Amino acid sequence: MKLLKDILYKVAIESVVGSTEVSVKALHFNSQNIEKNDVFIAVKGSAVDGHDYIEGAIEKGAAVVVCEVLPTHIGASVTYIEVVSSSKALAIMASNFYDNPSQNLKLVGVTGTNGKTTIATLLYQLFKNAGYKVGLLSTVVVKVDNKAYKATHTTPDSLTINRYLKEMNNEGVEFCFMEVSSHGIHQNRTDGLQFEGGVFTNLSHDHLDYHETFAEYRDVKKRFFDQMPKQAFAVVNTDDKNGPVMLQNTKAKKYTYALKSYADYTAQILENSFSGLLLKINGSEVWTRLVGDFNAYNVLAIFATAELLGLEKVEVLRLISELKSVSGRFQYLISEGNITAIVDYAHTPDALKNVLETINSIRTKNEELITVVGCGGDRDATKRPKMGHIASALSTKVVFTSDNPRGEEPEAIIKDIESGVEPQNFKKTLSITEREQAIKTACQLANPGDIILIAGKGHETYQEIKGVRSDFDDYKIVEKLLKQLQK
Repeated sequence: MKLLKDILYKVAIESVVGSTEVSVKALHFNSQNIEKNDVFIAVKGSAVDGHDYIEGAIEKGAAVVVCEVLPTHIGASVTYIEVVSSSKALAIMASNFYDNPSQNLKLVGVTGTNGKTTIATLLYQLFKNAGYKVGLLSTVVVKVDNKAYKATHTTPDSLTINRYLKEMNNEGVEFCFMEVSSHGIHQNRTDGLQFEGGVFTNLSHDHLDYHETFAEYRDVKKRFFDQMPKQAFAVVNTDDKNGPVMLQNTKAKKYTYALKSYADYTAQILENSFSGLLLKINGSEVWTRLVGDFNAYNVLAIFATAELLGLEKVEVLRLISELKSVSGRFQYLISEGNITAIVDYAHTPDALKNVLETINSIRTKNEELITVVGCGGDRDATKRPKMGHIASALSTKVVFTSDNPRGEEPEAIIKDIESGVEPQNFKKTLSITEREQAIKTACQLANPGDIILIAGKGHETYQEIKGVRSDFDDYKIVEKLLKQLQK
């Protein structure tokens, strides 16, 4: 039990009805989870308004209600806290409730359109290999040192974040690396956290179903750096024109990285093959098993972050050479019939372009590059023609198919993708709605030496159609199909 007045520290309060001297057991923003002596925080979401559930929460035993608008009926035995923003209040209260766990470790947030998962996961891997106890909050998995938990969101809700951080404190974790999504920033999920540093990767076309304009999407990302304290560091990719924008109003110490322009941390690509990259980073050569220009940026961001967190340069370079690729990020296999299959999470135009350009820079052009790609349903539809244009322009053959159609008709999504194909590329393309059949067709089209790229789902092990999730793992499916074709 905790005193309400203690967990309200730093919350912007408009008014109080009742006593703040009451002891409370737990915080919830979902009224269904409320038990006696709990706090219910009524958050206005994009689909549901928590204010509609205040009475239900009180009936279930809520002792405290935190809301932006006081209800017309005020219960005599309930304390009401009227706040400026319920989502901000939730984040700050969650941090206070769990004893501000982010202050007891070094928390680094990674934001941007592409590269967040790779950078956060590889930093976790690097610091583990260096002998530290480390935490990870990512799209793929949550890790409390050696314990792994299933991830549900790129950036979890504030209560979940602080609960995991508290567990990390209990386990003696020294560093935590966290993906910070634009949704998470916009919904104030990272408020109340103390960051040691922040990394900006890049900004490209994504999430415009949520943010509506690219400028709003950019400014939400920028807010993460605007809120950083002066003792933190901010390291940004200045080859992306939005990199300098992220630093405009930050109080944090400013650092830059780039491959093509002057920066604090620079790299040159000396060799690029399917077995890895040879890089020269700030004058020193290092070999990494990661592949492609986009991974050169990721490695550079990792190098900069590790140095800024206090690791020695030589040690960082050694640890980079030991890093293994992240599940679903340029994850590849070579079949017995000498067909290379690559599975990648590329689900934005920029990410797809990066992966295809990487493959084209490595291959000899004597082989076919067959791409299997789709787009998710109930998400930003404006990127679909761009995905179709890029896939058809940079591949020798393309199979358009379903990704996670969710509530939309797969055929309608595929038509949107096809609309971006230019006339000269029509003959390269075919459309197969069922994803496994599309992958099978790509395998059947491939000859020895050819390359198959399966893009869009990466690490995901499910497919969502009409609200139903079923098991679906691109890597396992292509591995199985290529084995079957060799028999």
